[in-house]
Amino acid sequence: MPIRISSLPRPLATVLTAFVAAVGRLDKSLSPSDTIARLRQYTFTLSDSIYILHITLAAFWITLMQFPPFPFKLVIPILYAIFLLIPLTSQFFLPAIPVASWILTFYTSRFIPESWRPSISVSLLPTLETVLYGANVSDILTRFTHPVLDIIAWLPYGLIHFVFPFVVAAFLWLFRPKQALHLWARTFGYMNLIGVIIQILLPCAAPWYELIYGLTPANYSMPGSAGGLGRIDALFGSHGYETTFSNSPVVFGAFPSLHAGCATIEALFISHFFPSMTKYIWVYAGVLYWATMYLTHHYLIDVVSGACLATACFYFFLPDEFRGPLATAPPTTPGRRSKYDVYDLEEPRSRGAEVDDFELSSASDEEMDITYRSPLPGQQQQQKPSEQGKKSHRHTASIASLIRAEERVEDGWSPIIGSFAFPPGSPAASREREDSRV
Repeated sequence: MPIRISSLPRPLATVLTAFVAAVGRLDKSLSPSDTIARLRQYTFTLSDSIYILHITLAAFWITLMQFPPFPFKLVIPILYAIFLLIPLTSQFFLPAIPVASWILTFYTSRFIPESWRPSISVSLLPTLETVLYGANVSDILTRFTHPVLDIIAWLPYGLIHFVFPFVVAAFLWLFRPKQALHLWARTFGYMNLIGVIIQILLPCAAPWYELIYGLTPANYSMPGSAGGLGRIDALFGSHGYETTFSNSPVVFGAFPSLHAGCATIEALFISHFFPSMTKYIWVYAGVLYWATMYLTHHYLIDVVSGACLATACFYFFLPDEFRGPLATAPPTTPGRRSKYDVYDLEEPRSRGAEVDDFELSSASDEEMDITYRSPLPGQQQQQKPSEQGKKSHRHTASIASLIRAEERVEDGWSPIIGSFAFPPGSPAASREREDSRV
């Protein structure tokens, strides 16, 4: 027996309804010829030159890539090109090009020859920490540990961090215009790409290195460490985090903290596109900031720099149209216009709107709003100063012509009576008076 959506709990029914609608908005074509036809009709602009950078960057990293070996590594660009040609998949993989560039850069950085790499800084971050904040804040936060605190730190840092970007993308896809999802992929991808490039060009040791090796010089042959996450491995009797971090492609990538950057960019997107969730998402971000230092993976300056990088990327890529009511508008179905577009109405704001914002006004003498037309000929009501210059309403309700009909005869309006009344002084009115005399 099929399950009715209306019988489900309201949150689940809302998500399921939005999912069905989102799937209906997808381009389900599997023909590459459709994509080629769109490319022929597309007008390229200067901003499209960014794809040349992505192609160049991908070619560089694939050349350096040692695993998988040649020619198997060529499968990566071939598959991605196929996904871009198929309309069904291209609508996801095209906006995700910055994300793909970041993942490729992060993974392949392990194959950079050591002769190309800059020297590793061990004392830069703790020195800046002390100079800027008066103490080594991250060291203070790690002096007291407890299994409960370990779990609280592990959840956002070692678990939710890797899942939450997909959650944000899913909610933007379901409940906001598709441009919001494209903005998320672009901003999230470029922020992480910039962060990884900084980590490669300015390698710095994390607090766990200072706890293990002190301030002795580091080299690229040293394995990474799980830091405080090692206590989570011991708690669950596993070696997952120790294995993962010891084989990390960027062992000395403490600055900036991309954990803090991701939490910040997620909080900015959620608070901007879903304002009702603002306080909850920033609580999550605050807990993750603390977790990065408690687990000895970042200094406070790393957290601050990651948050600043995310904020700069968010406001740099945020277009003007998403700075207004469109940020909280529901998605639109292609080929289907809203009632505001159909009737040429200005869409009202959901909150903070005043009555004056929706009053009708006149833009010209040829297009006079009936609301401000005087019942007496030759007289018109004076408009308020706040109403001048507003967008005119081209569609007036016909029912307005029936209001106070008897009082509008002098202006040429017919009352709701059995006979038709002519305006005084008109030839038709004179003939009617003569006929009545006869």
